[in-house]
Amino acid sequence: MDYEEAIRYMQNAAAVGIKPGLERIAALLERLGNPERCLRAVHVGGTNGKGSVCACLTAVLVAAGYRVGTFTSPHLHSYTERFRIDGRPVAPARLTELIWEVKPALESLRREGVVPTEFEIHTALAFLFFAREAVDIAVVEVGLGGRFDATNVIFPEVAVITNVTLDHTDYLGETVEKIAWEKAGIIKSGVPVVTGATGAALGVIARECDVKGAPLFVLGRDFYPVERENDLSGQVLAVRGWWGAYEGLRLRLPGRHQQLNAACAVAASQLLAERGWRVDAAAIAKGLAAATWPGRLEVVRQEPVVVLDGAHNAAGAAALKEALTDYFPGRRLLLVIGMFADKERAAVAATLCPLAGAVVVTRPPGTRAGDWRELAALARRHAPAVCEVEEVAAAVAQALGFARPEDVVVITGSLYLIAAARAALLGLGRPDGS
Repeated sequence: MDYEEAIRYMQNAAAVGIKPGLERIAALLERLGNPERCLRAVHVGGTNGKGSVCACLTAVLVAAGYRVGTFTSPHLHSYTERFRIDGRPVAPARLTELIWEVKPALESLRREGVVPTEFEIHTALAFLFFAREAVDIAVVEVGLGGRFDATNVIFPEVAVITNVTLDHTDYLGETVEKIAWEKAGIIKSGVPVVTGATGAALGVIARECDVKGAPLFVLGRDFYPVERENDLSGQVLAVRGWWGAYEGLRLRLPGRHQQLNAACAVAASQLLAERGWRVDAAAIAKGLAAATWPGRLEVVRQEPVVVLDGAHNAAGAAALKEALTDYFPGRRLLLVIGMFADKERAAVAATLCPLAGAVVVTRPPGTRAGDWRELAALARRHAPAVCEVEEVAAAVAQALGFARPEDVVVITGSLYLIAAARAALLGLGRPDGS
């Protein structure tokens, strides 16, 4: 197989849709020799900010001198982005080899009537890759929920639950408490937990920690960030906690919400240090200064400024609104937006559309777009001018055509939309799997 053939095989071999449960991933990993059992890891769950925390933690651990595997999802442009060593994506040829290696196990399972989902195949590929590469530690992002997510076969050094808000309610439940119960499923006996959760969600997580004898460290109680400087090019902050304080930390990721994510990464790093890992203040400072995460408040063009941000739920939209208010006061905003049918379209439209002088609604790539024009009807309740353009690149061109050099074009919603828009703006070609 070449790379494209390998990707097509993987997609065609997978069960369709999202199917929570650990039976299929356990069966697949068993046939691969259970590579996950030789990995030491940090497990990162939560509603928003998981990828940013993974990026910060990876950069800190690399700065500390470790060989670090990182597994995140979804990708923006290539499947290779999901599987990283020291922050660098796996080479396409290496991913092809890994898929070829996994193929006999998939075929064997299929003959027995067991068909893993695509994400379960990705998870197995990640663990196999990291084991083959003999990483010192893996940073593993939860795909969906936690309790029945394919990644929840690892026993980590530290677990992080960034926050809990309403998202994926079709799969995780319609209340914050139910969603928190799912996310608290990554808590393991005796393993310390870092969380930014609040309110009822924090109560659920705290009870699970009590049951499992897992020490709990809470953002705002046991550690917290202190802003020193903040602009679109980055931030300077202190992170104070039970250990004392790390001062003068430079963070390349803009947005006040990233201060919270960085604080969670620092707290997790501190816990690793307390468990014998060689992570010190210098590594934390160097790592945070190096960490990047494309598609999150990312400026890709000037005159007009073009900002990409994957705000695909109500909490993400609120964070984006705060950032736009901070960084672009008094500037005219033009919004390009598209969201999947299973997302909080009404809440996001109510938060972001009143900020915009004009809104271009588009169809995010993928099978979950549903009636994408429904978002346009919702946008018309809040914005003076709304148009519908189905193809993403054309929607971006439409917004740029409306914009004056001093305006700000904000492209947001589904990360699949961000990927397509980013590819069009930067000339990167069509994303894998779109």
